[in-house]
Amino acid sequence: MRTAKPITTAKRGGSLTLIATARERAVEVRWAVDISGRASALLLALLIAHGQQVVYVPGRTVNRMAGAYSGEGKTDAKDARVIADQARMRRDFTPIETPPELVSTLQLLTGYRRDLIADRVRLINRIRDLLVGICPALERAFDYSTAKGPVVMLTEYQTPAALRRVGVKRLTTWLERRKVRGAETVAAKAVEAAKSQMTALPGESRAARLVRDLAHQLLALDERIKDNDREIHETFRADERAEIIESLPGMGPILGAEFVAIVGDLSGYRDAGRLASHAGLAPVPRDSGRRTGNHHRPKRYNRRLRWLFYMSAQSAMMRPGPSRDYYLKKRGEGLLHTQALLALARRRVDVLWAMLRDKRMFTSAPPVTQAA
Repeated sequence: MRTAKPITTAKRGGSLTLIATARERAVEVRWAVDISGRASALLLALLIAHGQQVVYVPGRTVNRMAGAYSGEGKTDAKDARVIADQARMRRDFTPIETPPELVSTLQLLTGYRRDLIADRVRLINRIRDLLVGICPALERAFDYSTAKGPVVMLTEYQTPAALRRVGVKRLTTWLERRKVRGAETVAAKAVEAAKSQMTALPGESRAARLVRDLAHQLLALDERIKDNDREIHETFRADERAEIIESLPGMGPILGAEFVAIVGDLSGYRDAGRLASHAGLAPVPRDSGRRTGNHHRPKRYNRRLRWLFYMSAQSAMMRPGPSRDYYLKKRGEGLLHTQALLALARRRVDVLWAMLRDKRMFTSAPPVTQAA
């Protein structure tokens, strides 16, 4: 007899009682969950600690299979039945294991970094939107996402009148006291933008105060991102594979940490092809009857894993070396820029897999194979 008990949240005492009851009533127990994140961390840890097998049933599978059951309503009881039936009938679901402490820490840190970056993008968009209502020329003058100096300026001067009043020389001195690089250039561009508008727009004073507050928040957020990145670097480099991963051109500590957080110790991948499939870099066949050799882009893959291989390929392609040579070769074959980058990313999966398998650093020349 096999049973599956999907649970999203539970207290430790209740979970232990449930585990004991299930083991008493069945010869073989299989547990299945449709949530594998922090929400189910306690339950999963207790199940694995008690030697229980746990599999992950994707939410997409649950939603699609629910249509085969009677009724259009959606309830937790119905979802539990669907998950239980799928876990009982299928044996191809991914088993869940407790990740090592280092991997779990990197998962938290990289996830937190993504949240911080998303907050940063929102803050910058709000600042730009408010500046359009104060002085459109000032909004266009700077790229507030990459330059710190203009953001520092906005903590004190936000309106055309204030910038014209302070002037280039005094604004340059003010920025230099706050250790802004290129202070004179920033001051000149800001004052020039201010001089192009003599009209005060409605709601300017209130918008200026909001811009000031958002600028302070953005500077504080940048410091939090730096602290988080520093912790990611230290944690990632505690992994014995860090030096090997970073030796691959384009794979820095942030992308390397993302890689380790997603793939763990690579025990869940039989070969490089499986890793490429998980990253969505391996085409999926769509054959029917006499139509063979028809491939299309996969729909089920890890978006984050695909992103990091794409970004590392893009970074490596910009410098002379094997990656750039391979990219140019694919462009010469008629592939578009994105297609050539994806082809390069797929190639780099094989390279990184071989490096980790053989525990060797990256070299531009292929390794010398010794005769048996």
